[in-house]
Amino acid sequence: MTNVNEKPTNGKAEKPQKPSPDFPLFPHATGRWAKKIRGNTHYFGPWRDPTGALEKYKREREDLEAGRTPTPADAVGLTIRDLCNRFLTAKRHLVDTRELTERSFRDYHATCARLVAVFGKNRLVDDLSATDFEKLRNELAKVRGPVALANEIGRVRVVFKYATDNRLVDRPIAYGQGFRKPSRKVLRKARAERGPRMFEADEIRRIIDKAGQPLKAMILLGINAGLGQSDIANLPLSAVDLEAGWLNYPRPKTGIERRCPLWPETVRAFREALKVRPEPASAEDTGLAFITRRGNRWVQTTKVGEDGNPDNPERWLNRDAVSREFREILLELGINGQRNFYCLRRGFETIGGESLDQVAVDFIMGHARDDMASLYRQRIADDRLVKVTNGVRAWLFPAKRRAK
Repeated sequence: MTNVNEKPTNGKAEKPQKPSPDFPLFPHATGRWAKKIRGNTHYFGPWRDPTGALEKYKREREDLEAGRTPTPADAVGLTIRDLCNRFLTAKRHLVDTRELTERSFRDYHATCARLVAVFGKNRLVDDLSATDFEKLRNELAKVRGPVALANEIGRVRVVFKYATDNRLVDRPIAYGQGFRKPSRKVLRKARAERGPRMFEADEIRRIIDKAGQPLKAMILLGINAGLGQSDIANLPLSAVDLEAGWLNYPRPKTGIERRCPLWPETVRAFREALKVRPEPASAEDTGLAFITRRGNRWVQTTKVGEDGNPDNPERWLNRDAVSREFREILLELGINGQRNFYCLRRGFETIGGESLDQVAVDFIMGHARDDMASLYRQRIADDRLVKVTNGVRAWLFPAKRRAK
């Protein structure tokens, strides 16, 4: 290698050769190792220190390739990566104690991954400005509609509120006026343009006829009792009384009491599903009603890899087998319209509301209303719940069809 300290006869230092053929930097005429990234030339250190220049390049490459300003190596403070790891650890503990659902954890996990992607894992939280949050909102708006954007902004604020509440930062986060949720007017227009978010009776009947077990039982629970994917994945066998035809199942997301009469069609499908239920792979899942063919939960968040850091937001894998198999049936039947399994729950709310007993509908759905009447109300008569579910059943299965 050329000695970088040697001076050629013309008084200028001769450019050194690369330390190795795969060395990613080139010797720039300014006497520094450099690299062109995104059309701009960046410098990483003097010729005399190729090792230090390479280390600086590796440290800053991810940010530069993403168009971000790298965080100085000597910067001290809470980084985005550290915040996300601590936040997800706290949320994971809530999942373990059944205070937070797997679905909510998955949403927070995805939000943290986006923060790392947009801001960079080594960016200091205290260094974020209103301009950064405006950039984040613009990136989110490119791939999300108004409703999803509003939900994501809410989750981002929860992450940074965790930092403020736990005094991980010296000052409150300055989001600026550009990091606002879409207005209610925009949200109403978006919902109107998207169209109804429920399935019609004939579509649900086609889906049920196409589904095998245990998905058929899950679908019936979705429209009979308003259960979502996570509800079904965590449903304990003890919550179902097949002899009496009742479901007693506090909503996992909120812990609110929930009771619902089960249709004969649902009871029959549930019994059929139990006949083909595999043994769970984990003893922890022994009491669950539904187990996948591989012995796992139908909806789960699992750690992948062995990097020694179980809280790394990039090392969690989210699986929702209920949604996946349901989506396959929709594709086979040619039923689309941006609808998914959760739209069965929306259908129950919509049709159940036609009973004109919203209190009974809310009780079955596990909805909470923070009014005085809800606080004072101690129970709801079963015949009111039966009236609601019978109305949905009559809509889904007309009398002539049920008689067959």
